[in-house]
This record gives sequence, structure tokens and C-alpha cells, in this order.
Amino acid sequence: MLIPWSAFWDRNYFVESSAAVRALLTSNYIRGAITGLGLLNLWAALGELGDLFGSRKSDDLQSTNNPTSEIRNPQ
Repeated sequence: MLIPWSAFWDRNYFVESSAAVRALLTSNYIRGAITGLGLLNLWAALGELGDLFGSRKSDDLQSTNNPTSEIRNPQ
């Protein structure tokens, strides 16, 4: 998310390839869009991790509350 705003972004191969690409990739709107997509990706990843750990925690609670449920209903 910080890469579009760093000096590295201004001096890469694609920016130096042509003037049209330079104008596109150095636009503040494009940089903002890339940063926004990075934030959206990070938000989605954290949501997935939350669901993963939340479901694991609820599975652990169910198995400790009812230890015979795994014996009756093996998966």
C-alpha cells in the first residue's frame, strides 16, 4: 500500500518505458486506486482469518461441552 507513494514506484521499468505509461502510473488517482485495492485486500484477509479462528474456537467449545458428540457422529 505504501509502494505507489514511494520513490521506487517512480523509478521502475514500466514507468520508464513510455510517456503514456508514465503519465498513467504516476497519476495520484491511479496511486489512490491501487492503495484502496490493497486496503480492501487486507481487510478481506483479516476477515477470513477472523472467520477461521472464530470457527475453530466454536468447534473447540462444542467438543468440550459435549464430548460424546464426536463418538456418535464421526465426520
